[in-house]
Amino acid sequence: MTHHDKQVIDRVLLVGKRDSPRADAVVRRIARFLESRKVTVVYEAATARAVGARPVRDLEGVGLCVVVGGDGTLLAAARQLAGRPVPILGVNLGGLGFMAETGPAHAVARLRQVLQGRHEVGRRMTLEATLLRGGRERLTQAALNDVVIAKSAIARMIDLKVTIDRNVVTTYRADGLIVSTPTGSTAYSLSAGGPIIHPEMDALVISPICPHTLTMRPLVVPATAQVELTLGSDGSRVYLTIDGQVGQLLESGDRVRVRRGLSEVLMVRSRRLNYFDVLRRKLRWG
Repeated sequence: MTHHDKQVIDRVLLVGKRDSPRADAVVRRIARFLESRKVTVVYEAATARAVGARPVRDLEGVGLCVVVGGDGTLLAAARQLAGRPVPILGVNLGGLGFMAETGPAHAVARLRQVLQGRHEVGRRMTLEATLLRGGRERLTQAALNDVVIAKSAIARMIDLKVTIDRNVVTTYRADGLIVSTPTGSTAYSLSAGGPIIHPEMDALVISPICPHTLTMRPLVVPATAQVELTLGSDGSRVYLTIDGQVGQLLESGDRVRVRRGLSEVLMVRSRRLNYFDVLRRKLRWG
């Protein structure tokens, strides 16, 4: 339980999946319910356009963010909140998301519980990725899931030198490398053979993508570690992708520094459904 549970929620931000009429319908239904409860509803820009409302100018006083869509929409909403301590309730349009744990059919019932304070708030750590080129910072961005350096489909393997807290670890020869949070451990990192880490742990996972040598295994390090990846290969097309957003083309010698982000993302979670229930359903375990 956290202190957020006791606060009265009187202003709610709605974020819907882009270009999804289904999401728009759910957003409208949620808005009607909230307005019937005398809660002020505000909309993120694209969602506002989709439902014919005015976009929010100021997030001051927002006590809850409801995201209708998949994990991608949720990642985008977390970026928009930019470190504000606003809990996010995810409504997943598909099956069950790892982050969005309720579906459209139960969204209003779930919201009713949240407005009554019958929920818990989990904390998720974030990452901060900085691209350094020629000693200058070219880009800094936050991530909730992962920071990925990967080659394009046809390029040769790449060499990535990894240091942790300035200690050389190794040079990975691979198709790429993923540095993920525990939240991101069930995303791309999992498909690259990385371990599943409980989302409320503080750790970083470094997972090579199709490494050249089988002894190159995923590595779990403390959240306090500063990981630096240096691209050694000649400039075959290699991209830096942060939380699945558009890739930035890298050059030979570029360094990407990854460390714990300053802010956390707060996720509303059910008291009934625990993380292992979600894992079992999503991964079809037993």
